[in-house]
Amino acid sequence: MKNLRLKAARAALDMSQQDLADAVGVSRQTVNAIEKGDYNPTIRLCTAICRALGKTLDELFWEG
Repeated sequence: MKNLRLKAARAALDMSQQDLADAVGVSRQTVNAIEKGDYNPTIRLCTAICRALGKTLDELFWEG
């Protein structure tokens, strides 16, 4: 399933996929794969992304 919440949160901060990737120490392709729903990130990566975007796990990753 696509992660449109992650994409929207990143866009709201005017961050590119590369910006987010650099902030959390992964490749741009990894961020792209997460947004497309092709890759299920580890909890450690999820929390790093949340910190970088100022969001909670509930806001970005958990199904509501």
